[in-house]
Amino acid sequence: MSVKLLIADDEESIRNGIRNYVRLHTDRIEQIYLAQNGQQALDAIIQYRPQIMLLDIQMPVMNGIEVMKEAAKAGILPRTIILSGYDDFKYAQQAIRYGVEEYVLKPCRSTEVMQLLNKLLDEILGEEQKEPVREVSGNMIVNQAVEYMREHYNEELTLVDVAEKVGISGGYLSTLFTQNLDAGFVETLNKIRIERACVYLEQNQMKTYEVAFKVGFRDEKYFSRIFKKVIGKTPSEYKKRDR
Repeated sequence: MSVKLLIADDEESIRNGIRNYVRLHTDRIEQIYLAQNGQQALDAIIQYRPQIMLLDIQMPVMNGIEVMKEAAKAGILPRTIILSGYDDFKYAQQAIRYGVEEYVLKPCRSTEVMQLLNKLLDEILGEEQKEPVREVSGNMIVNQAVEYMREHYNEELTLVDVAEKVGISGGYLSTLFTQNLDAGFVETLNKIRIERACVYLEQNQMKTYEVAFKVGFRDEKYFSRIFKKVIGKTPSEYKKRDR
């Protein structure tokens, strides 16, 4: 299993310091993503789906509690350790409501952070070992392709691009998609993009065309048409329903 970690803190020295320490002391985390404000943190959660998040409370644009709230609302909240300089019961109470694993006060030792991370890694990887391996498509190549699409959905992806990343031809990947997912490459990519778009629409902070561009569409009308095909509602109807 590939474990991903998100470090969200507005202090660059803390972000980089933790990242470097983690890289030196474990090889069980494959990817580490950094965010310097709450919106970047939420974007990273939506795009990369990290299993673990180290999260500061007081950040620009969106605070840590708001990040947890939006991620929980979308059903994609990572297992979270809060690192905060605020010894305030109000924040701790809100964090507990969203299922925070630990609430650690700054300044804290890197060794303490690493102990908490190792505890979560033991649980996550232990759970993975106990369960039978379950592949989304039943085909490892398709799984790798879909994982790459989930991380790069907002780019101008083509079938050939993704096929090259997994080491096969575009024609063969197209056949594998049809055999294992009962959907073609474009349909699968559109579903991933629409899934992400729903999260942004629920925040109700961007216009429809901004959401369309955010998730990789270059035409608002095409985005709206695909959105209605996948969800059964237009983006405007979806936003109204959510409110």
